[in-house]
Amino acid sequence: MSTTQHPGAWRLGRLVGVDVLIRPSLLIMGLFLVLLFAPRFDERTDANPYVLAAAFVVALYISVLIHELAHVAVARHYRMRVHSVTLHLLGGETLIEGESRRPWQELAISIAGPLSSLAIGLVCFAVEPRLSGTPADVVYAVAQVNILVAIFNMLPGLPLDGGRVFRAIIWQVTGREETGIRIAAWIGRVTAVALVAYALTRSAEPTFEIDVAIAVLVGWFLWQGAGDALSNAGRSARINALDARTIGFAGATPPPNAEQLSADLHGAELLKAMAARPAEAYALVEADGTIFGVLTARAVDEAYRASR
Repeated sequence: MSTTQHPGAWRLGRLVGVDVLIRPSLLIMGLFLVLLFAPRFDERTDANPYVLAAAFVVALYISVLIHELAHVAVARHYRMRVHSVTLHLLGGETLIEGESRRPWQELAISIAGPLSSLAIGLVCFAVEPRLSGTPADVVYAVAQVNILVAIFNMLPGLPLDGGRVFRAIIWQVTGREETGIRIAAWIGRVTAVALVAYALTRSAEPTFEIDVAIAVLVGWFLWQGAGDALSNAGRSARINALDARTIGFAGATPPPNAEQLSADLHGAELLKAMAARPAEAYALVEADGTIFGVLTARAVDEAYRASR
């Protein structure tokens, strides 16, 4: 395992052309889950409950990986570059270059993960009656957890997949991606508070302390993710507002041998094109090759700052 290109993560290898990484927190959570579920398996079987719990955790992490690979498959369908899949403390994360450029693309990529978890759960429920003993116990537990993961992930708050789906719907309705991000992020924060509040009402349960600890951990994850989304919402809006034609100097004569950029570039695509060919000034060209004008790096920077 290597961490050379991914600080803080261990690289397990590549799967379907994508780096698969794990955070050390995954191992900590795995140990915690074994200790949490072993007593529950002890009530259902005569086999070693810790072995069963360990088998369950491995199957659960494989399910999480499949969930993330579903995101990868749909993103690639839309010709987006996927850099890595990272498994961590509370699930997984798929690193896709840039953001979806259409609401329906965002919706399709986001919903693919929960649908895969739902499918795994239903398949496991269908297979479990044909098994017996230890395998049946593990498969039944995996089925339950995957169904719960699918349901929880579809809650309409960021950073959950359901939040991304809701963000896409608001984006489509309002025409403003930033509005979708902000609404879904605040729903994510409300979900975080509600989750902890619900756990605190279950004081009569024998697992009250563990349930509260899990709720606080998940709530913290949701709150932080929603906060990151809110912080990035304004930045995303400023980037999307960048337009080469608007910022460029129409009719100006480009410097000799200036790098050429399409005058139709805007948003993240404009920034990526500039990053690929760094220069102080660019020749903006029309689709037929004629010169539209000049775009300077300074003008783009000033336009970005002025939109704050």
